[in-house]
Amino acid sequence: MNPHNILTLKGIYRDIIRSPQGQQKYDSGWRSNLIVNNARRLLAAFMRNDPSQALGVQSLAIGRGDPAWDDKPSAPNASDDRLFDATPVEIAATDLELVYLNESDLVVNTPTSRLQITATLGPNVPLADDFYPLREFGLFGRFDGNPFMIDYVIHPVIYKGPEDTLIRSIRLIF
Repeated sequence: MNPHNILTLKGIYRDIIRSPQGQQKYDSGWRSNLIVNNARRLLAAFMRNDPSQALGVQSLAIGRGDPAWDDKPSAPNASDDRLFDATPVEIAATDLELVYLNESDLVVNTPTSRLQITATLGPNVPLADDFYPLREFGLFGRFDGNPFMIDYVIHPVIYKGPEDTLIRSIRLIF
């Protein structure tokens, strides 16, 4: 057994799109995502009380990715540290819902080994006159004042209409 692989971090996500009338138009179901190597570095700095100002989830970035992924989405790599899209839409942590979950996936007030991050992108977010193609997203913390990718997902294209609401839930299990 490799002693460096004892701690397994796991991530899953789910996307739901609702019409302006509240009807569910799309549900991805729960899917696995990749906790990238930087997340382990961020946790190590946090646990050491490193003065480098390691901060946990600070934003969610969503991007259009690469249209070539529409035929077969690329697999993210654990060493990835940014989205493919050079101009992703960023959602600050203050606009995300972060909650602890117990083993039954119920929200609790005290820290657990399970964290759920939910972003709700309402009508006209991101701004678009037409359908906005989403192919990737990442969670970002901060390290030494710089964005630091924690989690990365490349997924089949989702077209969010300008009047649609996307509810993206991400669970991190430590």
